Amino acid sequence: MEIKIRPYQIEDAPIILEIINYNILNATALYDYEPRTLENQVAILGEKLSKGFPVIVATENETVVGFGYYSEFRFREAYKFTVEHSVYAHPNHLGKGIGKSILENLILLAKAQKLHTMIGVIDAENQSSIEFHKKFGFEIAGTIKESGFKFNRWLHSVFMQKML
Repeated sequence: MEIKIRPYQIEDAPIILEIINYNILNATALYDYEPRTLENQVAILGEKLSKGFPVIVATENETVVGFGYYSEFRFREAYKFTVEHSVYAHPNHLGKGIGKSILENLILLAKAQKLHTMIGVIDAENQSSIEFHKKFGFEIAGTIKESGFKFNRWLHSVFMQKML
């Protein structure tokens, strides 16, 4: 089956919400505690688009199986050439190259927007994501210890950076 990448459409929001909420409830990929509502998720993605940032989805047989985006790293003007990205695959579709397709496209889009660097913030327990990012040229820029608390334990945030 072929994975295709296309821009996000509002009709994609329910499956994106399913992916996000799965990660909120079952993983440390997101440091949120409470599941999001559809209205909240639509607003989050709409805000990224309104600022000129891409939101893309991966499809297999016209079904959304993953998504990704990037947006501001920080909110000060001097950071305008640096973005932070997120990539998610549906838990039932892992290992199919979905994340690879999404991240490749996000990197190309960031380069087309003449951005300078891309940041990924990854929970230190997620070694597979850290290794995944290394394959794309991301390097560990630092770790912030005990930066999050979820599932009754302290979590460390690994900052990875790719110069575009």
